[in-house]
Amino acid sequence: MSTLYIRHPARAEGEHALCRFALVTDGGMIDQHGEGPLRNLGDLVGTSRRIVLLLAAADVSLLSVQAPPLSGARLKAALPGLVEEHILGDPADAVLVAAPEQPDGTRPIAVADRDWLEALVRSLLVQGARAVTAVPAQLCLPLQPGSVAAAISGVELTLRQSLFQGFGLALEATPAVVLQTARTFSGDAPLVLYVPPAQLGEYQALAQDAGPGITLEADDWVHWIAGSKTTALDLVSGLGAAGSPARDWRRWRWPIALAALVIAVNLIGLNVDWLRLRSEATTVRQSMTQTYRNVYPRETTILDPVLQMRQHIARARANTGEVAPDEFTYLASALGEATRALGRPVGIASIEYRERALTVKVKPESVDPGLTGQLRTALATRRLTLEETKPGNWVIRSTGAKP
Repeated sequence: MSTLYIRHPARAEGEHALCRFALVTDGGMIDQHGEGPLRNLGDLVGTSRRIVLLLAAADVSLLSVQAPPLSGARLKAALPGLVEEHILGDPADAVLVAAPEQPDGTRPIAVADRDWLEALVRSLLVQGARAVTAVPAQLCLPLQPGSVAAAISGVELTLRQSLFQGFGLALEATPAVVLQTARTFSGDAPLVLYVPPAQLGEYQALAQDAGPGITLEADDWVHWIAGSKTTALDLVSGLGAAGSPARDWRRWRWPIALAALVIAVNLIGLNVDWLRLRSEATTVRQSMTQTYRNVYPRETTILDPVLQMRQHIARARANTGEVAPDEFTYLASALGEATRALGRPVGIASIEYRERALTVKVKPESVDPGLTGQLRTALATRRLTLEETKPGNWVIRSTGAKP
């Protein structure tokens, strides 16, 4: 991707004035340059990663005001009051962007007409711009310490006196008038004047009559591109949401529709599967209930046929004298047999039977990891498990019983 630099003409030149542009690659090489109406640059705008708009100096005012040490939202809220005495019209109708505070305590502020700038940026966004930056053209002129830089383009003379000071004015663009005007505004400071390459010879012939200390150079995009990277004043930031590209949902309509279709298909599939499983569960439960009724026809209340069947089986075994492996008698006798096989007694403090499990608390002096391991092995031969929830606390269950 590349960066498109556009030098927008002054509004004084009229709506049909041409914009100069330069397409710069990521490596810094100028790939293409020329001029044309802004509305005809759609192909270049749409394929560029970033648009840098150099606003005519006559359309952007640079003020230097005393400001309290504010930052962020407080500074933004205070800007209209700081510039109210320095501009004509309502500050609410202007874009106000402040530069960092200077060593002398002043703060540079760039001012531009809001409606004009918003329409300009919006026209670029409509053409497909991804990111737009707008900087004052006077701050893009190369500046040597102690000197003044100036450039003539069309009928506009642009001057830069310091890091954040500069202005532009429309005038009769004859070389003699340009030289005399630029010399007047630069005072005694050395002046570097950038002129159209085709007129460089004519300007050089008249330079001696305009006064000393004037250096003439051919106007070139290299100067403007390098200068635009030295300023932090981006007027698009003062537009807020109006300077951000609107999200084009039309390009996402098919992916969104496809995603919605996939979700709908999955939801339908899940519901169909759930209904099928519910039907199968109902069929199985009805079958179990019918089987239970056939075996126990006198039962009138059937809440859980599986549990009630287990209870009947357990009672039947108890009536025949058979002891279930999860009953207290079986668990306690199995524990006694296993401890006797250990060769030394186990100091049992208490035994509790609950939820088909035997909880045994061992005296602290009898706690021995080796003894616990031997007892676990002995109980395993009797299809019992031993779980030590904490030292000296055993839970014994039958492997055939639910915990």
